[in-house]
Amino acid sequence: MEASATNKQHLMAAAFKALHEREGIFVMPNPWDAGSARMLAGMGFEALATTSAGLAFSLGKPDGEGIVTLEEALENARAIINASCIPVAADLENGYGDHPEDCAETILLAAAAGLAGGSIEDATGRPDDPIYSFELSVERIKAAVKAARSLPFHFTLTARAENLIHGRPDLKGTIRRLEAFADVGADVLFAPGLNTKAEIEAVVKAVAPKPVNVLVSNGVAAFSLTELSALGVKRLSLGSAFARAAYGAFLKGAEEIQQKGLFSFVPETVSYKTINDMLR
Repeated sequence: MEASATNKQHLMAAAFKALHEREGIFVMPNPWDAGSARMLAGMGFEALATTSAGLAFSLGKPDGEGIVTLEEALENARAIINASCIPVAADLENGYGDHPEDCAETILLAAAAGLAGGSIEDATGRPDDPIYSFELSVERIKAAVKAARSLPFHFTLTARAENLIHGRPDLKGTIRRLEAFADVGADVLFAPGLNTKAEIEAVVKAVAPKPVNVLVSNGVAAFSLTELSALGVKRLSLGSAFARAAYGAFLKGAEEIQQKGLFSFVPETVSYKTINDMLR
């Protein structure tokens, strides 16, 4: 069993790497549990990524405050891996620690869990000081890269610059960080919070030829895959969007019952048979 799992992981890692090297853009949606992972894989998506927010919500916890543990995140990742037959990468938040060695250890544990890749961000999780210093951020990614390269397969490491979603709308500073992350060996660069074509194009050009992941936010949702591909974007992720869409429908139905005593949402739901068949 161990050898089989290792062979599967090597194949998944190679397939994930190849997605970033081929022509064109691809979408990597974010399931929050085994069921959503199996549905997305069955629909034909080629890779999946975990979502820290989606996981936190499913555990009844807030996201971004360091409450969800690394153990919980890896358990969720394993469930998603086991439910699908395509590469899975993980949202590894800030590496579950401030120090470069924490990031390195998290990468090794993520690989041991069966993941084909993962991301490390430069957000501290502390509202009073939300972003690590430039120097420390680069050292953290450098350590993560070294750990990833020590593995017997290609673990695709994504480096995230979080300025734009933590009250620091400094695109120049964000690009400086992404360039530095690329220079120390990150495979993919990612700055959540890009909203305009000009911002996306600036990031893509700055780190070329390294691939760029773009998060589908309210601004980006206005663009088509064709438009984003033309800007040079390699990978699109959804973050917590699917989880929030599911919870949004759930809350809308609950509010209708609570406030109006009505059940008009029921005919709009996906049928029992449809979901059951997707999971069979």
